[in-house]
Amino acid sequence: MFSKSCEYGIRALTIIGEAKANGQKIGIKKICEKAGTPESFTAKILQNLVKRNILNSQKGPSGGFYFKRELNEISLIEIVKAIDGDGIFNKCGLGLANCDAANPCPLHNQYEKVRSQLLEMCKDNNLLQLTADLNESSFKR
Repeated sequence: MFSKSCEYGIRALTIIGEAKANGQKIGIKKICEKAGTPESFTAKILQNLVKRNILNSQKGPSGGFYFKRELNEISLIEIVKAIDGDGIFNKCGLGLANCDAANPCPLHNQYEKVRSQLLEMCKDNNLLQLTADLNESSFKR
């Protein structure tokens, strides 16, 4: 359901979260190596997250990406909205412009339930939980 950008961003953030747990910053090359994501695309996603104050970065030999906030303070919904916006939580499942309760598409009522469940899942999960429940082998194919 998430875009590729969002998937890559979440993967990268869990790896940065793991580095935080070890008291370290982590560079883009290492992040992408562990996450199995393309470097230039992932770098753009992470710079967007820096601009949105979810993530921090520092240049130089001891630089890399890191968090100032605690991981349990960063919800999945905050991440998804920063990367993809909130369309996944309120747009038509078929992509129709004029779909609402008064003028529903064929999937409106069913998709509304799915969107609601997705919204709750994203509100109920934070980066600490995601980081704790993943390991490097989770990213290998």
